[in-house]
Amino acid sequence: MISRKSLFLKTSFLLITTAILNVSHAATIIHAGKLIAADNNDVQNKVSVIVEGNKISRIEKGFTPAGDNDEIIDLSEYTLMPGLMDMHTHISSQFEGPSTYMEPFVLNEADFAIKAVVYAKKTLDAGFTTVRNLGDGYNETVALRKAINSGKVPGPRIFTAGQAIATTGGHADSTNGQAKIIRRDLGPEEGVINGVAEARKAVRQRYKDGADLIKITATGGVLSVAKSGQNPQFMDDELQAIVDTAKDYGMTVAVHAHGKEGMRRAILAGVSSIEHGTYMDKEIFKLMKKHDIYYVPTIMAGNWVAEKAKIDGFFPDLVRPKAAKIGPLIKATLANAYKSGVNIAFGTDSGVSAHGDNGLEFVLMVDAGMKPIEVIRSATYHGAKLLNELDTLGTIEAGKFADMVAVHGDPLNDIKEMQDIDFVMKNGEVFVHKQ
Repeated sequence: MISRKSLFLKTSFLLITTAILNVSHAATIIHAGKLIAADNNDVQNKVSVIVEGNKISRIEKGFTPAGDNDEIIDLSEYTLMPGLMDMHTHISSQFEGPSTYMEPFVLNEADFAIKAVVYAKKTLDAGFTTVRNLGDGYNETVALRKAINSGKVPGPRIFTAGQAIATTGGHADSTNGQAKIIRRDLGPEEGVINGVAEARKAVRQRYKDGADLIKITATGGVLSVAKSGQNPQFMDDELQAIVDTAKDYGMTVAVHAHGKEGMRRAILAGVSSIEHGTYMDKEIFKLMKKHDIYYVPTIMAGNWVAEKAKIDGFFPDLVRPKAAKIGPLIKATLANAYKSGVNIAFGTDSGVSAHGDNGLEFVLMVDAGMKPIEVIRSATYHGAKLLNELDTLGTIEAGKFADMVAVHGDPLNDIKEMQDIDFVMKNGEVFVHKQ
């Protein structure tokens, strides 16, 4: 026979357990006036997105009423979209003018790590819940990724390349322009290679350092203190060694490139994306489509460097003519690539221009001729596809992570709305909600 005390304890335990279960199963219900799910070009009206934990559990037509313990987020006058994805950032640095070239001599790893925390918050507040980081100085973005994932600091999901890989004197050789007395001969550990064996070692080092993907500088660049911004800087066998080794470790390869020959070599080697792509032509477009390569334009960076090149003393003498010439061409390149049917993913090269201003790229891409819905999909669906993360990110669908943003207006009528994000949810947690 059960005593009154025992019955009381069992009943109390059952009630407490039931209450805990009810709380744990409470949902967040978002009432969206318009929904761009980004799995296609459709727009839905008056939709409820139900979030449980850190994932989207279901999507229902109309405004679903709240159950016990549910939370309603009223976005009935807003347009809801997947969390935005920027496929080209440098989240631990930001170009501030001539003083930027002195930073490697006066700042330490910790300084860049602290900068990264600040810039990560700005990026998330701008609606970008996922970024690819394509190059840092000390693998500080690996540490930042870990801190964000563990909830220690706010920021986007980071897929980082760590230090980029270059050849001696190449765009990502950080000793370019240094006096011989202080200049070191960098090797694969620092991301500078010569030959097949060093190419393989550099990839394996990045894997060891905790990188998610590989970034290489297949041609000269604009901001490096070196004469050419276009010349190819890897031999075919070096490129093939990098791509093959990266595949062994489940890593994709993103390629900085301005000149045509460097792009051609990289595409034939089997890379995943071409960044900037200034001097692409019909031959390169054809190759990219044949090999299913993504193009990440970064128009913002081109515009920014072209404007700064007009200022005396802003850039070193070797950099200024490159910035003036290459910068203005990227927008036209995107227009031609789009007409040719090349896969396009959104990327800004933020860290050249200011972090948090990423939304301007939407405006520039529409100005280049893309439809607003296609630009939004380039920053959602296509970003996730490029990352091989389409199973969990990039669209608003049941089972995916609850990464979502909203604007008060209709970005399909006015793409400038993407520069003023009113609501940001990442992993089921609300980070921005302007009232």
